[in-house]
Amino acid sequence: MADKRDYYEVLGVSKSATDDELKKAYRKLAKKYHPDANPGDKEAEAKFKEASEAYAVLSDQDKRRQYDQFGHAAFEGGAGGAGGFDFTNMDMGDIFGDIFGDLFGGGRSRRSSNGPMNGANVRAAVRITFEEAVSGVDKELELNLKEECTTCHGTGAKPGTHPETCSKCGGKGQVVYTQQSLFGMVRNVQTCPDCHGTGKVVKEKCSDCYGTGYVTKRKKIAVSIPAGIDSGQSIRIREKGEPGINGGERGDLLVEVTVSRHPIFQRQDYDIYSTVPISFAQAALGADIRINTVDGDVIYTVKAGTQTDTKVRLRGKGVPTLRNRQVRGDHYVTLVVQVPTKLTSEQKELLQKFDDAMNGKSEEPEHEKEKGKKKFFGK
Repeated sequence: MADKRDYYEVLGVSKSATDDELKKAYRKLAKKYHPDANPGDKEAEAKFKEASEAYAVLSDQDKRRQYDQFGHAAFEGGAGGAGGFDFTNMDMGDIFGDIFGDLFGGGRSRRSSNGPMNGANVRAAVRITFEEAVSGVDKELELNLKEECTTCHGTGAKPGTHPETCSKCGGKGQVVYTQQSLFGMVRNVQTCPDCHGTGKVVKEKCSDCYGTGYVTKRKKIAVSIPAGIDSGQSIRIREKGEPGINGGERGDLLVEVTVSRHPIFQRQDYDIYSTVPISFAQAALGADIRINTVDGDVIYTVKAGTQTDTKVRLRGKGVPTLRNRQVRGDHYVTLVVQVPTKLTSEQKELLQKFDDAMNGKSEEPEHEKEKGKKKFFGK
């Protein structure tokens, strides 16, 4: 037995590893080296058997205690199975349910029960305007939702009859399969295929719901959208989803909100950003301008000599927070000086005189020009 590796080393765990740590380590190795995932690979098959043997010992408290005390010698001369260890009737159903589900695209297998189960959540979407997102709004949605069948009262059975206990699982909702594997017999627990985990079978189905116990109805649901909500966020409405199973609670309705884009405003967290054009004269001389906000227009005084791209902060004119609508972000305004693209001759002349004056140039008076002309012709 000297050539056998330490079981803790095989699983890659410490000697103080918990049961959950052992199971997690083994599941990882089993998925990696399972023969179905590595067809024809003898090395992978050997590692799979090695990991299975290690887990079979360490997951059993008595065998783990013997192994910690005597090592591999504790199981020398044992019954058949990998490495002399007996795997017969070992229950690894939940582990191999996970492994086979992942290998073949079935996802993780979950043990079902016929106890109360909550219904599934239902998802819906609603579009609102930018202003509605800031102020909050009430909307009404029309959805197709499952309701208990009034004919059979949710049993799925024809009136006058009742669901019967499933003969395949005896009302447990689960069946146990025993199958031969590479390392012995393995018991696997699965959902009963006849009753689908409910433990009951409907022999004579209700004609209105076809045995499901539920009918689909068009219903109107009121949705209160709070002020400050942003695009992509969802509102949860309790117990407006799918009905529960075996007396379980209904699921929830999750309404995802989409906020339409605004032509002027842009939002970042709880702050609003916009751009306001001003004329050259307003920027140079100063003026009162009108700025559009979500609360309406406000008057702002532009200082003389304001440069383009000047940022203005309007406190408390942003979006309300979801926790407290009295607490709001700010509105940041960028002032952009506009350059005229079309000028008349008179405007161009005036603008040229202004530019000359700004650069220290002065135009020669008309009477001085006449004197200069006379001197030239006299000569």
